[in-house]
Amino acid sequence: MKKDIIFAGVGGQGIVSAAAMVVSCADRLGFKCKQNEVHGMAQRGGAVVCHVRISDEEIYSDIIPRGGADIILATEPMEAIRYLDFLKKGGKIISCNRPVINIEYPDLQNVIDAIKKHSGSVIVDAKKLVAELKNERVVNIAMVGALCKVLDLDGLKEGILKDVEKRFSKKGEAVVKLNFQAFEFGQTSA
Repeated sequence: MKKDIIFAGVGGQGIVSAAAMVVSCADRLGFKCKQNEVHGMAQRGGAVVCHVRISDEEIYSDIIPRGGADIILATEPMEAIRYLDFLKKGGKIISCNRPVINIEYPDLQNVIDAIKKHSGSVIVDAKKLVAELKNERVVNIAMVGALCKVLDLDGLKEGILKDVEKRFSKKGEAVVKLNFQAFEFGQTSA
């Protein structure tokens, strides 16, 4: 088994944290893992991308070659489009539908339609999620929930949920519950 995943978004969306959570859990499950991240102008809403490689065999590079990604997970729709040249034929996109408009943004529906052209791709309705949970900071956890469903690795979902509880327990039970709800929202979306 080998899965190469591009995590893409903009600064402040928790891309690096989401990727690290997946890598940490996959490592505990016994997989070989590599993660590479590029922050760019992250603090100003600039592009952030992480290459995540998970395999049951040795991995020699942390960089996913163009045309080699099994999945692009994007917390911002235009970032999914930006990294399409990394997606392998038959690869899947998991993207939210909630843009970060920090540039002259193209028509959102055209962007979503371009993502949907890729068979098996998933659009997580982050607009609905944020409206329901009244918190935009949980979108990355919803995206990880969708990824867990698409990857379908035994134990990954349970490991992620344990990590969510551990990471957010200091902030209180309400925050843990909120993140659990976001994760399940992502699972349902996929």
